Amino acid sequence: MESARSTRVLVVANRTSATPHLLDEIARRAEDGRCEFALRIPDVADRKAGDWTLETALRLMRQAAKGRVEGLIGGPNPFASTENVVRWRDFDEIISSTRPRRVSKWLQRDLMRHVQGL
Repeated sequence: MESARSTRVLVVANRTSATPHLLDEIARRAEDGRCEFALRIPDVADRKAGDWTLETALRLMRQAAKGRVEGLIGGPNPFASTENVVRWRDFDEIISSTRPRRVSKWLQRDLMRHVQGL
């Protein structure tokens, strides 16, 4: 008998991690099938230094996912932080959520193109 494997989704976000658009996408994916989510917040060294959105985002993401969402804090370099978690964990998908181009350091550093290569 084959067991149903969950789709493992890594969400890379910081200030946009509790936005309605991202939460709607998480809810949609959770409704489409069995998913496990992890939120990676790069640009911080430890959980205590995490953006104020971490605990709020986790609570809201858990509601949208109707289940557990793991919170993962990254290091100071957003690409290296994301690459590191992908190297040591098995994810099927990555959702990156950023601020608008004019204010997004991630888009200015072309993080999305680098993450696509992972």
